[in-house]
Amino acid sequence: MALESFKAQISMLLEEMINQPEDQHEVQEQLREKLREMRAMGLPLPADLVELEKRLDDDFYAAGN
Repeated sequence: MALESFKAQISMLLEEMINQPEDQHEVQEQLREKLREMRAMGLPLPADLVELEKRLDDDFYAAGN
């Protein structure tokens, strides 16, 4: 999958997080999966998404999960 395709999919996931907060956990998991796929393919990860992933992980662990 091309980098531009990943960017488009991630953009849609971020919009979904905003527009459907009740599905936030599911969308977060989908976002993490996209970032894992990008890493596996050796694609560059945008710094802002790496920071978002870290904040999501911190929030997840702070909540006791």
